[in-house]
Amino acid sequence: MKVAANDVFASPALMEPPVTPDRDEARRWAAEELSNPRYPDATPGWLDQVWRDVLDWLASLEGDGAGGPNIAVPLMVVLAVVLIVAAIVIVRPRLNARRAKAPGDLYGEDKAVDAEGYRRKAATAADGANWPAAVVDQFRALVRSAEERDIIDARAGRTADEAADQLGRVFGTAQVRLLAAARVFDAVRYGEQAATRADYESVRMLDADLLALKPDFAGQAHAGFAVPR
Repeated sequence: MKVAANDVFASPALMEPPVTPDRDEARRWAAEELSNPRYPDATPGWLDQVWRDVLDWLASLEGDGAGGPNIAVPLMVVLAVVLIVAAIVIVRPRLNARRAKAPGDLYGEDKAVDAEGYRRKAATAADGANWPAAVVDQFRALVRSAEERDIIDARAGRTADEAADQLGRVFGTAQVRLLAAARVFDAVRYGEQAATRADYESVRMLDADLLALKPDFAGQAHAGFAVPR
């Protein structure tokens, strides 16, 4: 079988990867990186438009087809790399910060404090006008009190929303207030939002009202609920 000389020399060349990508390849790299689901919530909304504008500008720098220099492809590759690195450096810490502030165990490190202890801590914080701390500890007192009254089981990892949902099912008249208090707790503790005296007083009054209410377990599945004494 006779093999053409040009076929012999063409095959190795076809196996070699290109030294630098062309413009479409560079565009694809950047598009694939920016489409990563880690980035949409953390990157600025105008970033995609800026990138498109840059691509249009680079396209205008291409040679005229008559042997003129074509600097668009090298510039595009460099900008794509810079954009990817910047996205990783800027976005990753923000995503990590969000994960670190995700709602978790409502007691944090203070798992051994009883309801009265939390109430004292809340009152002390309120005396110093530290309303965020007052709100957080007063809500903790409310939930700890329900555990001490054997209304709900003491369980590690319970979030404020979960506690409010459970208590709202047996304290029907206070359900809306419980859910609202949980939202304030999350906003203050995890969202770093400010709190007011009114926020604290609202949670304090809710705690006092629940102490005067008898839970109604009728029709409730008892998963997560303690057997009332």
